[in-house]
Amino acid sequence: MLNISLLEPVVLYLGLVLFIWGGTNKFGRKLEINEDFTSLEIMKSLRGLAAIGVILHHISQEEIFQKNHVLSPFVNAGAIFVSIFFFCSGYGLLKSFDTKENYLKGFIKNRIVKTLVLPFYVDVVIYGLLMFIAGFKLPKERWIFNFTGLTMMNEFAWFPIVLAFLYIAFYLCFRFIKNRPVCFVMIFTVIIALGVGFCYNGHFAWWYGPKNWWSEPFSSYTPEWWQVQKALWFNGEWWVNSAPAFFTGLVFANYEKQIVSFFRKAYWIKLHILLLITFAMFMLSSFGQMRFGYWTEFNGNGPDVENKIWTFLCQVPFYLVVAFTVIVFMMKYHVNNPVLRFFGKYSLHTYLMNLAALTAFRFLQTDNTSFIKAGKNDLLIYVIFVMLFTVLLGVGEQKLTELLQKLLFRKKTAKAS
Repeated sequence: MLNISLLEPVVLYLGLVLFIWGGTNKFGRKLEINEDFTSLEIMKSLRGLAAIGVILHHISQEEIFQKNHVLSPFVNAGAIFVSIFFFCSGYGLLKSFDTKENYLKGFIKNRIVKTLVLPFYVDVVIYGLLMFIAGFKLPKERWIFNFTGLTMMNEFAWFPIVLAFLYIAFYLCFRFIKNRPVCFVMIFTVIIALGVGFCYNGHFAWWYGPKNWWSEPFSSYTPEWWQVQKALWFNGEWWVNSAPAFFTGLVFANYEKQIVSFFRKAYWIKLHILLLITFAMFMLSSFGQMRFGYWTEFNGNGPDVENKIWTFLCQVPFYLVVAFTVIVFMMKYHVNNPVLRFFGKYSLHTYLMNLAALTAFRFLQTDNTSFIKAGKNDLLIYVIFVMLFTVLLGVGEQKLTELLQKLLFRKKTAKAS
């Protein structure tokens, strides 16, 4: 009989395999670095590693995992993995802008509508069908708002929404402002504004209904469906806390040659200084969460927006630097293998479909598992099924999205002369 105690050793072992398999090591070679550490293939593997980390993060947040303290290192690591996605997005945008002629021509259609908006709505339709088949009873207006995307059909689908905001900011800045440092300042301002916007918005619609309705145990007030947690846009700090890495990706892309040249000499000394800075920023982030906190709605003082803002500002420095530290480490050691490239290719869609797999197999967390003879509360079996079906559903959703992209965004062919 499998035991839940096997889960963490198995995850640790497989993680070690992925970290070693395809690794390129320049640690013992003075002045040498991996010249390809920001290539498309390597970045794809990095995104794949982040995608696996996000899936494990979502699994670790299941109530039974937290109760049994299983996969606990992943509980608060989700934003770190997501910051890698934001960094890669910012880096890729500016590199494409600098290397591709007329990159901004058709940017809204190709980079926002085609690669973010369309996958978002494909995901909405799939989740809507799954919820209908599963017999979810929702108010008619909720179905309407969910299908329009104004409220969340899939609570994990926030990432393409935030990325679309950042892509629009990038387009507007680099389309109309010629001074690049000013562009950077403007985009960073947008990121901070999004964070402050969440701080006012909170985790639910606290601003509608009687004062402190959510914290009154005997209140007769029944909240509307759209007032609950994760129903509206920007209902949660995860929407904004890792977004500063997008700015870091832009800056790194702009000054890559200078940064590489700087770290090439005395690499180990500078890396250790960077690690110390990263740790200090992590401690600041932890202090902000402990001292102020995001979930201030439950402190009895109303929404307490000010403490949320202080928490966000304490986290910003860490998420500006953590992905950068990973990239600097990759100058000397990086990994590139088929598994990570696979997850990197399907990262957005496995991210989007993860909730469906988590929900579908929650029955494996109970005693009702006799058909597989797995034993009571076998969390390893649950993880295996969730990982497998997240991949299957993610690949299926991406294939469907690619088909729709071909149908809706056909390239115009030149007419014969």
